[in-house]
Amino acid sequence: MNNVRPSGLNGQALEVDLTDVPSMPEIVRVVPERCFTRQTATSLAYLFQTLFIQVIVVFIGFSIPRSPGMFPVWVLYSLVSGTTAMGFWVLAHECGHGAFSDNRKLETFIGYVLHSMLLVPYFSWQRSHSVHHRFTNHITDGETHVPLVIGGDGVHEQAGGENEIESFKALGRIKFGIFQLITHLFAGWPAYLLFGKTGGPRYGMSNHFWPRFPFSSKLWPSIWSKKVWLSDCGIVVVLFLILIWAKIFGLVSVLTIYMAPLLVVNCWLVVYTWLHHTDTDVPHLSGNDFSFMRGAFLSIDRPYGKLLNFLHHHIGSTHVIHHISPSIPHYHAKKATLAIKRAFPKVYLYNPTPIHKALWSIASNCIAVKAEEGTSRYLWQKL
Repeated sequence: MNNVRPSGLNGQALEVDLTDVPSMPEIVRVVPERCFTRQTATSLAYLFQTLFIQVIVVFIGFSIPRSPGMFPVWVLYSLVSGTTAMGFWVLAHECGHGAFSDNRKLETFIGYVLHSMLLVPYFSWQRSHSVHHRFTNHITDGETHVPLVIGGDGVHEQAGGENEIESFKALGRIKFGIFQLITHLFAGWPAYLLFGKTGGPRYGMSNHFWPRFPFSSKLWPSIWSKKVWLSDCGIVVVLFLILIWAKIFGLVSVLTIYMAPLLVVNCWLVVYTWLHHTDTDVPHLSGNDFSFMRGAFLSIDRPYGKLLNFLHHHIGSTHVIHHISPSIPHYHAKKATLAIKRAFPKVYLYNPTPIHKALWSIASNCIAVKAEEGTSRYLWQKL
């Protein structure tokens, strides 16, 4: 363990083995039964809450002059509007998990519309995200934020860990960390959708809009390839509406009111997923060391504060229980999180490090993993 840099978790995840992890029946026994239920009216109320906030923000946006001297104001507006709009992303994400309503047609319609508005292919992402949940922190089968491996063969593991370390040494920690932040936050999401970047090696170079050659089809078995095309239909409709908007009100209107805030939404998505599943002393697993529940308990809850928790429906502070039971709606997740935290303190991960410090720590320290001798664990190397 001397070659692992401890985080605010103080190596807790490294002290856990498979026998410590509770089973789903044990989870059901300690989490209040009500937490597993969905109330359509409540979910719709949260949707209208987010919509009401966003309408106010957009109304303010249309009142700001579009002149060069107002550029700093537009930057601030983009940060605010993108942050409030992230609430739509979270609710669409709940639809994809079946956590929004027991009315599946209504749930699918809302999720499809919300994600299409954010240029997210709904069914494509629903499929890849379900794989991510099934194989969280699995070194081969994981989907999103699967690390490069020192000595990786490119088939069973992501190769390139040695090259990443050489880049780190050449640039130095600060420059490399800045490079990591820029590439992850601004290019990470489109790179994942278009080329499957940071996805597991099992699935090849996938594309969320094109489920066939020249891209890999391994992520889209059976009917899912047809659902990819259906997802594209929603994206095409939204792009057409954006073109009409630009023609009537001008390209600057689209860039300031829609595109710039959307970049901020995408940044928030990367921040959440990166911090949910990465830390300097959180391992990745393979073989007999892995199970669905073991992977779920490698998710990390973090302190996002009252405002972000309110706007983003607690997605960052209740993510462990979300991975354990994704169909639990966010308005029950706080109570369910408290239950598992009390019942299973050894395996529940909460890192109290402030978000900005945690983000920098991960960007500047989580470079590549190496297989731990005699185990099926892969650990971030301390440099």
